[in-house]
Amino acid sequence: MALPKFIITQSGWLRLGMVNQHRDLLHRFDVCIGGGYYEFDYVGNRILLSRLSYDFGKPQWGRLQTLIVPTAYRGMSIIYRYDDGEEFRVTDELSIEYAD
Repeated sequence: MALPKFIITQSGWLRLGMVNQHRDLLHRFDVCIGGGYYEFDYVGNRILLSRLSYDFGKPQWGRLQTLIVPTAYRGMSIIYRYDDGEEFRVTDELSIEYAD
């Protein structure tokens, strides 16, 4: 069953999609450094990321300096919530580039 999942790649791409498995979001030659699930908070203009990928584990945000986000999400805050409730405010902590 397709669910709203995301991954981050070693080259800095954030990929989101309705997929069965996280690996379905990978492109050829990508190296995944974690993933999880997402939801949109339209009222707060945020993308909320959480949990982990069973294939790739929790996102390794510390391995990135820049995150490349699809242009469609320009202006939205991105927040990752760890299982203990702690938040990593992605758009505040990483440099964000937008691309398609």
